[in-house]
Amino acid sequence: MEDCLFCKIAAKQIPADVVYEDENTLAFLDVNPRAPGHTIIIPKSHRETILDLPEKETSSLFSAVKIVADAVSGALHADGLNIGINHKPAGGQVVNHLHVHILPRFIGDGGTSVQGIVNNPPKDSLKEICKKIKSFRN
Repeated sequence: MEDCLFCKIAAKQIPADVVYEDENTLAFLDVNPRAPGHTIIIPKSHRETILDLPEKETSSLFSAVKIVADAVSGALHADGLNIGINHKPAGGQVVNHLHVHILPRFIGDGGTSVQGIVNNPPKDSLKEICKKIKSFRN
């Protein structure tokens, strides 16, 4: 997609600090890092969300996530990691190109767990929610 920031980075039209690249994925340091080593991993093909990613490209993306997570954690001696995807605007997605964040974590860094980003407990029972999810077919 010609006006997509991450597509331009993948096409080398915009420079980035690339830490990993293979045939299908690219990983680079976030220009507005929330932690030292905050890295973004993208599929080179334009996909807006994880739901748009073909099954055959999913394994490639998550293989790259594992490789980069290991490198970031080891190189920076991180005490932990958060790995996440902001999905659509309600989920915090700002760039409409699927991307996975790797955030190195350090004891005392002031951050929180993934569960700390939202506090909206369900009104329905877990059994009701489970039934809805299991019966959904798109």
